[in-house]
This record gives sequence, structure tokens and C-alpha cells, in this order.
Amino acid sequence: MSDTITKPRAVERVLAGQSVMDGAGVKINRVLTQALQRRLDPFLMLDNLASDQPNDYIAGFPAHPHRGLETVSYMVAGRMRHRDSAGHEGLLATGGVQWMTAGSGVQHSEMPEQEEGVMEGFQLWLNLPARDKMCKPWYRDFASEEIPRYTTDDGVSVQVIAGHSHGVTGAMQRAVTEPVYLDIDLPAGSSFDQHLPPGHNAFLYAFRGEVQVDGKSVPNQRMAILANTPDADGVRITAPAGGRVILVAGKPLNEPIAQYGPFVMNTQAEIYQAVQDFREGKFGQTAA
Repeated sequence: MSDTITKPRAVERVLAGQSVMDGAGVKINRVLTQALQRRLDPFLMLDNLASDQPNDYIAGFPAHPHRGLETVSYMVAGRMRHRDSAGHEGLLATGGVQWMTAGSGVQHSEMPEQEEGVMEGFQLWLNLPARDKMCKPWYRDFASEEIPRYTTDDGVSVQVIAGHSHGVTGAMQRAVTEPVYLDIDLPAGSSFDQHLPPGHNAFLYAFRGEVQVDGKSVPNQRMAILANTPDADGVRITAPAGGRVILVAGKPLNEPIAQYGPFVMNTQAEIYQAVQDFREGKFGQTAA
């Protein structure tokens, strides 16, 4: 499908994230918060970790459970070790992606494998449809060189983590939620168009410099929610002084969301069952 845009989406609103502590004391900018879950369905959360201070990240994320969702971890810079109760282990290193389907339940840990330097990355939570919430847990690592990428005539460098962009198929595809996940690096004075299905909810986050979307400024470390204009066919991003963003879009599930911490189901009864199953050890044990 062509990525030439004839009517770009406007910016509905620009938001700052919330500074939170997670894991064993990791400082995080929570960009997509629980209050935005309905508006940005099927996405449940987006965390951004970026620090060159070891005390901000060194404690990591010891063993913790998930059920009913997928986690997509993208490491811009740094090294993080993943281990889970389904027997998976992998090193998330600079430029790499880890895609984990928690499904019926898994425990995992994510621990830094560096004691100094910059650690920067994102974790996106993608909801599972009701029919798949109790599926078998699944996990895959993608090293940086396995992420498809291309450069436009305008000099824009694009990494296609999920979905499709300008004829390039991303590392991951999901049939129900149809996620698009791009890392877009725009040099000064460049412009980039990306087709988006009209029904998809979409947002972008500027993590280097400032960009513009349909003439509206999106400053550094801000998220722009893109308007769901019925006849819009995509998004146009410009960077007068250069910038780098992640662009995320997906097809809404339009299903009830019941969440209790790392468990995301459709009803409170299913949440109670998830807590009980976890307490009874049915998620298995994560390796140290």
C-alpha cells in the first residue's frame, strides 16, 4: 500500500508522561498511562527509561508475573537480561527487541547487564483479544540486525519493529491488533509520511529533539495522540531541526479492560482468578 499521504492526521493533544518508580526502584517516564487505555486501545502502557546514572536503573526488574497481554521491549541503548518461567532467556542489547506474549501466565525478570553508561529504551504493553488471553506463553528476541530498516530519499532512517512501512515488512505482525511500531530518525529539514488505517488508534513520542505533525509542535519527551479523522490516510512528520520518534498504531479491540497491576483481563472475575492462580504457583517459577 502506498505511503503517500493526501490527508494527514492532526494532533489531538500533546502530553507529558508521569515520572514513576517501577521494578526494584527503576526511574521511568510512564508515557501512556492507565487513563489513556480506552483512547489508545489496544495499547495499555508505554514506559520510557533513559538515564546515564546507574542508580536510576541498576536494580532492574526482578521476577514478576503477567497475564493477558504482550510486552514489547525495545532497547535504544544498553543491555538487559530476560529470564522467564517458560524457560526462555535472552539478552536485550542496543537496537534489539523482545516480544513476549504472557498469555495464560508467565513470570519474568529483566535485569541490567551493565554497571555504567547510558540505558535507554521503551516497553510497550499490547492488549490481547479475549480469545487469546489464555494462550500459551510465547517469546522471541530480535537482535538489532534482525529489525528491518530503510532510508528514504529525504534521508530519514526507519526501523520497522512491527507492521509495514513503505513496502518493508516489520519484524513482527499480529493479525487481530495489526500493530505498527516504527523508530523514525529524521535529519534536519526532512519530512516523513506513513500510511495508517483510518480505524487505528495512533500516537508518537519524540525522544530526540522536536518534530511537527500537521504543523503542530511535539517537543522532546512529549507524546502526541493523533486524531482519528475518518478520511485521514496517515501521518506526516517534519523535523525542521532534526528529531527522532517512535510511531505506534493499532486496531482497537473494543473489549472491556479489567486490570490489576500486571494482569489485564476482560472481567473482575478473571482478575480474581489470575491472582489466585499466581498465588497457587500456576505461573511457574522464574530463574534467578
